[in-house]
Amino acid sequence: MIQLKSALQGECYPLGELEALLTEEGFVIGGNWDYDHGYFDYKLDDEVGYTFVRLPFTAHEKEVGENGAIVKLGEPFLLAHKYQIGLDDHANVGSVMGSFNQFSEPQDPDASIDPKWLDIGQALLTKIEQKLLNN
Repeated sequence: MIQLKSALQGECYPLGELEALLTEEGFVIGGNWDYDHGYFDYKLDDEVGYTFVRLPFTAHEKEVGENGAIVKLGEPFLLAHKYQIGLDDHANVGSVMGSFNQFSEPQDPDASIDPKWLDIGQALLTKIEQKLLNN
């Protein structure tokens, strides 16, 4: 994980408006959001694993998922996951859980990041900053 500098850190926005703008730029809300926090993810690479620009947010007013929720942006960062090939080492073949949980766990959930993604991720954030801070 590599922290990225951003003027967005600490800024508050209506979640619906923020999601609409970021979705236009290719971000998605990561599936691991909760009622008090979440992440917008932008996939940069998926060759050996996945490299993302991740923009965290926390609930500021109301809960995430409620109409009219306001969120506060955290410090963005680059994140890389390297996945192992094959089935999960812990998939219990023959059990009920093994039937549903057969995907590979990350081989390295905090894999090293190719330096080229640092400049690309920072440029993406600069573009997002210009859109959000100039509205």
